[in-house]
Amino acid sequence: MLEHLIAGFAAALSPANILFCLIGVTIGTVIGVLPGIGPVAGTAMLIPFTFGMNPATAMIMLAGIYYGTMYGGSTTSILMNLPGESASVITCLDGYQMARKGRAGAALGISAIGSFIAGTLSVAGLMFLAPPLAGFALKFGPPEYFALMVLGMTLVVALVGQALIKGLIAGAFGILLGTVGVDPTSGIERFSYGIPTLLDGISFVSVSVGLFAIAEVLEMAEEPSRSPSYIDKISNLLPNKQDWKDSAPPILRGSLIGFFVGVMPGAGATIASMMSYAAEKKLSKHPEKFGTGMIEGVAAPESANNSAAGGALIPLLTLGVPGSGTTAVMLGAMLIHGLRPGPLLFDKHPDFVWTVIASMYIGNALLLILNLPLVGIWARLLKIPPVKLIPLILAFSVIGVFTVNNNLAEVWIMLIFGILGYFMKKLKFPPAPVVLALVLTPLMENALQQSLQMSHQDFSIFFTRPISLAFLVLALFSVFGPLGRQLWTKARSAKA
Repeated sequence: MLEHLIAGFAAALSPANILFCLIGVTIGTVIGVLPGIGPVAGTAMLIPFTFGMNPATAMIMLAGIYYGTMYGGSTTSILMNLPGESASVITCLDGYQMARKGRAGAALGISAIGSFIAGTLSVAGLMFLAPPLAGFALKFGPPEYFALMVLGMTLVVALVGQALIKGLIAGAFGILLGTVGVDPTSGIERFSYGIPTLLDGISFVSVSVGLFAIAEVLEMAEEPSRSPSYIDKISNLLPNKQDWKDSAPPILRGSLIGFFVGVMPGAGATIASMMSYAAEKKLSKHPEKFGTGMIEGVAAPESANNSAAGGALIPLLTLGVPGSGTTAVMLGAMLIHGLRPGPLLFDKHPDFVWTVIASMYIGNALLLILNLPLVGIWARLLKIPPVKLIPLILAFSVIGVFTVNNNLAEVWIMLIFGILGYFMKKLKFPPAPVVLALVLTPLMENALQQSLQMSHQDFSIFFTRPISLAFLVLALFSVFGPLGRQLWTKARSAKA
């Protein structure tokens, strides 16, 4: 392994490979900043430019776009409450509140540093753990995926804040939105009302941009000429000692959670970031402060989504199974270049595999070099007065949502959810559970129907398979754990 890695670094450090690695991570960062485009579309758009390239060079650039997008997605989430891509939605919760407190620099800095640490750890995991983890991922069938999605759905409880009832209502609304479209098994239309755009379901991008960005714009429009107090003075552009103390454990935990979630095909960086955030909130001594500008709420999800990108390459390279939309595009690119991912790839083409792995170490270092010096520049965007910032956010939002499918109807959906999000903010309904439930519901429903078809409608299939049962038990602990702790605390205080 060491010999292969040294040979991989020798190839990855060639001028051509470094250049295309830099191009990939730079484009990925820009795609992450711009809302709506996402890593799938960005990677797919650049595949034609790889024709005629060396296969390793082509994959170095495409992989750079993939994990570079995870870096860039945090920028607009922190500065504008506008998630650049789906994995950055959770970053909005505390990142934007840090910016409003004048700590945009610290949020951007810990995001970049945490992303670098997590990305590097995930590449190390890719090297050492690829074969055994790939074998574990093979054991996942529809029942295991359903149980995993149930566990993910219980994280709604961790995202609702103090208003439990309102948070659960928001989650139920998200589940309702997730059922819109064609039934995956029967092909029957549901809640589409003859609108062609709704046949494929309600776009996650339209809903998230509407609930977060457009709702924020409407609130800013109430007093467009008043400059918020948090933009008057920006200092501490890098995390201080206390920030490091608070962020180090979440970065490591987020890296582990993201990596193992990324290995599971179909889970992805979005679920990894949500699980990481929920874990930090459960472990925190002050969970009630999450959503008010806790740096742990930025460090954990940003580390998780970058680590998940490295983890997702394990099933792709070792099994030929794409774990996400982006890795599916990368699978197509590898086949175009005459490479077939699978168990024999490491034996037949070790030069290709280890060059790509070595390039990811280099790419993460390049991203840190690119992002940290720009922290001050990004932070200064907060000095733009709202009257000028509002049209800028609206333009980004409309362009981002429209370019996903070149569909004007999705822009209208975004505006409708923007108005809805504005009233949700006024009535103290949290938007995050809506987004989480919308993402998980179609995946959970599809896995449920496939599982029941396997078992001939016997629900015991979820309890007789060890992995599925383990996830369901964890889901029960996730739901009833906080209630149990609360009752235990009350009992101890009453006894005292």
